[in-house]
Amino acid sequence: MNSYIDNLKWRYATKKFDTSKKVSQKDLEILLEATSLSASSYGLQPYEILVIEDAALRNKLQPAAWGQSQITEASHLIVLANQSNFGEELVDDYLENVSETRGIPSNDLQGYSDFMKSKLMPLSESAKATWTARQTYIALGNLLSAAADLKIDTCPMEGFDSAQFNEILGLSKKGLNAAVLVAIGYRSQEDQTQHYKKVRKNKESLITFI
Repeated sequence: MNSYIDNLKWRYATKKFDTSKKVSQKDLEILLEATSLSASSYGLQPYEILVIEDAALRNKLQPAAWGQSQITEASHLIVLANQSNFGEELVDDYLENVSETRGIPSNDLQGYSDFMKSKLMPLSESAKATWTARQTYIALGNLLSAAADLKIDTCPMEGFDSAQFNEILGLSKKGLNAAVLVAIGYRSQEDQTQHYKKVRKNKESLITFI
């Protein structure tokens, strides 16, 4: 069996972490690089990645996540925060990076700039927020897969009050919104859910060839 598939079968949404084990700085950097290499629409990456290590801060966040133990027991807590709104600067900053990275004169990118702005700028503020939040889930998928490949456990989490997270982390004043959380670390042997058989739709009902 392909080792990548084996690792995906190995992973599960870890409910109880071993508090004595920490993800090494080396492995953490690999996870963050994998996440940063995620695809995003137009390549714009309209989000930020927050790594919450501070124990006191995580204790403060836990009540805003329905008291779930993963918030404080995991080695690290990662918050994927989408831009809640944006203007032309999102495109301008990206194309400035393209120009510098690829050595392309800015003028040569004007057509692409105009195209992106014509598609994105007319969106309502709520539509922009929805679009940017969707981009975080692409990054989430990469993070989960990369962690499985390193045999690092994860628990993606939507069960939290984003408004409270935004207030505690000061995200709103930065134009950001906590979209999804990922607790990372190593499973506790007391977590019985690790022994459950993985349940997924069969390929016949999930996949259609046309």
